[in-house]
Formats: sequence, C-alpha cells, structure tokens
Amino acid sequence: MTLFRDDGIVLRTQKLGEADRIITLLTRAHGRVRAVARGVRRTKSKFGARLEPFSHVDVQFFARGSELVGRGLPLCTQSETITPYGGGIVTDYARYTAGTAMLETAERFTDHEGEPAVQQYLLLVGGLRTLARGEHAPHLILDAFLLRSLAVNGYAPSFDDCARCGLPGPNRFFSVGAGGVICGDCRVPGSVVPSAEAVGLLSALLTGDWATADACEPRHVREGSGLVSAYLHWHLERGLRSLRYVEK
Repeated sequence: MTLFRDDGIVLRTQKLGEADRIITLLTRAHGRVRAVARGVRRTKSKFGARLEPFSHVDVQFFARGSELVGRGLPLCTQSETITPYGGGIVTDYARYTAGTAMLETAERFTDHEGEPAVQQYLLLVGGLRTLARGEHAPHLILDAFLLRSLAVNGYAPSFDDCARCGLPGPNRFFSVGAGGVICGDCRVPGSVVPSAEAVGLLSALLTGDWATADACEPRHVREGSGLVSAYLHWHLERGLRSLRYVEK
C-alpha cells in the first residue's frame, strides 16, 4: 500500500454497502479520483461530513501499488476541510443549481481518472469561491465558468474575429460548429444572428469584465446563456443534466 496526499473538490458521492461511500474528487495533482470512504454514512461520522459535494478538502489516500489510480479504488482514510463552500451554496436554490452544474462540468471535462487537470481544478475552486460569496448573479458565474472551462480544454469560442478566416470583428453570425462568431463569407447553415449585447456579454464573461457583465439586461443574459448552452452541448456531445434546473 502506498500513501498519497492531495487537496481537491468533492464532485459527488455514491452509496456503497451499508455505511460506505464512493467519493469523486477533482484533485490538484491527480485530476479526477474516485475513492472509497469507509463508515462515512454513520450518523456520528465527522469524517463523512467533510466529504460532501462542494467541499474543498485535504485528503489522504491509500492505494495498491505505486499509482493512486490503478486496478482498484483507493481508500480515502483521512480528510481535513480547507474551505466548506457548500455552506454558502446549498441554502440558496439559484446558487445550488449553478454550483451543481459547475461540478458536473468539471467531471465531464476530466473523464480520464488520474490525469492532472490543474487549470480545471483552479477554475473550479475560484468559481465555487465566487459563487459561495454571492459576488455576482449565480447564472452569470456559471456561464463564465462554462466558457472558461471550454477555453482551458481547447474549445475557446471567438466573440470578435471570424472563427474561420480571422476577419477582424465585429462579425454578425454565430455558429457553435464553426467555433463562435463568423463573417458573412464564412457563414454556414444553422448560423444564428445574436444581438451585439449578448455577444459582448459572453466576451466579458470569458475575459473577466464583471462590470460589463453585471450591467447587462436580463433579455441579453438569457440570450447569451442559450448560446453558451448550445456551444457546450456541441463540444461535450450531450448536454448537462443539471443545466435544466438552473434559474435564468
């Protein structure tokens, strides 16, 4: 048995037997990891209380062999809370649904267990911190997280120059398959013509211009969210189950 230690965000939990759980975490050094936590479903288990979704924890694992992810699931034998983000999220429906979609997104973009995904990990930590503090509207934080997750995984959309030929913007048309805004010469079937305000909002969310994002009108926010959802669906090849519950 080999000892490993890492910090991570709890993405989800599954029941195992009468008192155990399988914990899925996105860790800093090892990417997505699934581990068995024994006895955590017992009523008086403080250990289990630390291993709930949205928790940022320092975790100790025991694994067979020299690799954390190998033939069987490692054991999660100890955890210490770094930041309990769930406390500022689960009591508010809008934050909770947005946060749940963020956790699902992070899991979907880290489909190979044991492979480091540091950018995705840091993005998730920052997103949950902002969400728990209530610094911006939950749906805006979610859309910013989705856009940045797409970007760090190689699917950054273009909101200015044509995604196909590079013609300087602004460009009128938008195509999820083409990679964002496109010019008239590169227009493809299925392209839409979003408002300039919606495109500007998405650009602001991607770059962190919160002053612009916070001032955007609700109708343009809804339009922008629809574009983000379609773009994410295209690249993940199927939508997020939790996204349907998010308040817009």
